[in-house]
Amino acid sequence: MAITDPIADMLTRIRNAGKAKMNSVDIPGSKIKTELAKVMKSEGFIRNYKFIKDGKQGILRVYLKYGDNQSHVIFEMRSVSKPSRRIYSSASDVRPIYNGMGIAILSTSKGILTDKQARKENVGGEVLCTMF
Repeated sequence: MAITDPIADMLTRIRNAGKAKMNSVDIPGSKIKTELAKVMKSEGFIRNYKFIKDGKQGILRVYLKYGDNQSHVIFEMRSVSKPSRRIYSSASDVRPIYNGMGIAILSTSKGILTDKQARKENVGGEVLCTMF
């Protein structure tokens, strides 16, 4: 079955694996998902990620991160843009998430950036998701 919103599918797989206390989760790979995982790792939401070539589209393996008493580090992940409704934000409209405790991930002309990086570089773009 075809996936209509691959980013929302990735976030749901990570959210469900975190609730199930799994060490890693496999996601059908793509360039944008790999870039999302790269941003999530740099911001400390996941331990690591690895792209595995399988002769088809590839598999993105995400290694989840847990805090004290085995609680998942990601409390909330929400997809903002959807295939039916894209949400764009200019550089001046990019606001901090949860007073700077969370992040928004944007697809900009300079690549996939967090809200902090987008404000610093003064670029706007499509708001893909928010995390806390």
